[in-house]
Amino acid sequence: MTISLVDLAIYALAIVALFMTPGPVWVALVARSLAHGPRAAVPLALGVVIGDLVWPLVAILGVSWITSVYSGFLHVLQWAAVVIFIVMGVGLIRNAGAALTEDSRLNKKGWLAGFLAGFAVIMSNPKAVLFYMGILPGFFDVGSLVWADILAVLVISAVVPFLGNLGLALLVGRVRQLLKSETSLRKVNIVSGILLILVGLAISLS
Repeated sequence: MTISLVDLAIYALAIVALFMTPGPVWVALVARSLAHGPRAAVPLALGVVIGDLVWPLVAILGVSWITSVYSGFLHVLQWAAVVIFIVMGVGLIRNAGAALTEDSRLNKKGWLAGFLAGFAVIMSNPKAVLFYMGILPGFFDVGSLVWADILAVLVISAVVPFLGNLGLALLVGRVRQLLKSETSLRKVNIVSGILLILVGLAISLS
């Protein structure tokens, strides 16, 4: 591998910060766990893993091709990562108390339904690939990554949210109250927003 364990650790921390941001996956996990038990969240979490593997891979391959044509593009994307993290962080803080909406279509019973629901949640947002295109160059020289590096990045991108999703399923009772409590949701969003801003500032100084 060409990337250091320190760089991978910092990237993993950034993924943790992103995972802490409540969103559609949180809502889907809570809804399924409440309706069918924590085990019902496992197939949904596995469905989410597929997207967490696909989007970073698409971003890495896409950025690698672009940088082979335009070498300065990587530097542009590094600053794009700074902007993305800071804007997301500020947005979370400004709208910290915004309520999350539920989608009953994500709550159908069965393993296949759960898996497809998780896959749909993560893949239905085309902004994900743009997000990864923005943040990955902030952590790694994407154009010089070898397959061992790419594999390590994909594992972190998938495993960290997967473990977090399983943890949420087990703590579904508390998470449900968090999603319904404006005060609790505001606190989580503010903390997540601050973490995202700090990550963005760290990238700008690297």
